[in-house]
Amino acid sequence: MKRSEYADHDGMALGELVARGEVSPEELAAAAAEAIAAVNPALNAVVETYADRIEDPRSSSPGDGPFRGVPFLVKDTGDQEAGRRCEMGSRLCEGRTSDQDSFYIERVRAAGFNAIGRTNVPEFCIAGTTEGALHGNASTPWRQGYSAGGSSGGSAAAVAAGLVPVAGGSDIAGSMRIPASLCGCLGLLPSRGRVSCGPADSEQGYGMNQSFVQTRSVRDLAAALDWIGVPMPGDPFVIAQPDRPFREAMARPPGPLRVAYWKRPLMAGAEVHPETAGAVEETARCLEGLGHAVEEAAPAYDAEAGLEILKALWFVGYDKGIDALAQAAGRSLGPDTLEPTTRSIYAAAKAMDPLALVEGLARRGEMARMLGRFFADYDVWLTPTTAQPPEPWGRYGQDREGLSADAYLRLTEEPVQFCLPYNVAGCPAISLPLAETRDGLPIGIQLGAAHGHEARLLALAALLEAERPWAGRRPLLHAATPSA
Repeated sequence: MKRSEYADHDGMALGELVARGEVSPEELAAAAAEAIAAVNPALNAVVETYADRIEDPRSSSPGDGPFRGVPFLVKDTGDQEAGRRCEMGSRLCEGRTSDQDSFYIERVRAAGFNAIGRTNVPEFCIAGTTEGALHGNASTPWRQGYSAGGSSGGSAAAVAAGLVPVAGGSDIAGSMRIPASLCGCLGLLPSRGRVSCGPADSEQGYGMNQSFVQTRSVRDLAAALDWIGVPMPGDPFVIAQPDRPFREAMARPPGPLRVAYWKRPLMAGAEVHPETAGAVEETARCLEGLGHAVEEAAPAYDAEAGLEILKALWFVGYDKGIDALAQAAGRSLGPDTLEPTTRSIYAAAKAMDPLALVEGLARRGEMARMLGRFFADYDVWLTPTTAQPPEPWGRYGQDREGLSADAYLRLTEEPVQFCLPYNVAGCPAISLPLAETRDGLPIGIQLGAAHGHEARLLALAALLEAERPWAGRRPLLHAATPSA
């Protein structure tokens, strides 16, 4: 299979070719390796490839799902394979390997994917940009030297550039949707509890984090959710399961929906780019033209309270985790092992009152009910994914000296202010590549819904994909470009 042909197929299409015997998993792995070799030097999205999986895709023991033999990249964080490196973007963890398969990886394998490598992340996945001292900066494929977003920036850049059709991600404060917006692909945050965090954890980030994938097509998202969003043994609770597969639900046009849209800031002083606001307005008018009831409205979301909840649920005890990693690695903490803002967060975590966690959990529940009341009146909330298009490297990285943990948290939250409410409330949200700026940078549009309503979002996303298709758009850095 030619590299250009491979890069223009989504995951389902490649899986169908394998199922019909028209292409082999070995050919797909070779095409992916060629694409990575051609484009990744400029992109820096992939930090390691697995030679054994490229030479022999069947060594991964893929299941019989619809993605059999389809190349896949794993995010360099907690959802890892036993024996593979998991450095979490940090010099402190350089060379570290995982000691067991996560349930997430088991489900990825069951879906048929062939994991051929891992992707770039910022240190400990803290930043909304993928810039770091260990592996360097990942670029959006639309403009070299501009942020790919974070923390799943390497995955999103690899998908958007055609290196693989699907890649792994995780999202504690927008970390799949932010890079999807800045790289021009799709990212879905599933409902709290949809994807298992086991066997190591019952919840990640006290329910703030969910792992899933980034793709170029809605049908790949839906099919992946059918295989990855499966209850696993020992899960602390099982949320309501869909009455039909997400792949089937996606194909059914949604009935008339009540859509609220919002294009103004949620945070004081955190402006929304005019072209981004215009893209939200255009999408609202498109949905109205398709028969949905659309009006401008927003929930009573307190962005400052959201930041405090994030801080409590993410950073209480954070220092203990860093200490454990340092002990396991036999390394000391300092400028040679941790980046400046990571050290600031570590120091802030050391000083935090553990009771802040209890208060954070209580406030999380209050905010979840607030958003739940909003979704009793509206079926979907339409906003920007990110308030700004991709920006040059350097503003949001963890190498910023002299910033307190609070100052850094606010700085990084301003451009991604529309993402966090869903992590706090545990509701699903999806970023779609529906627009571009006049100078060719991607603009992501976010759709959110009540807990458990991924099917609604996927059906509406499929409708927009058909109405305003994005498959033909190709970034400057792309595996199908002859000069790549």
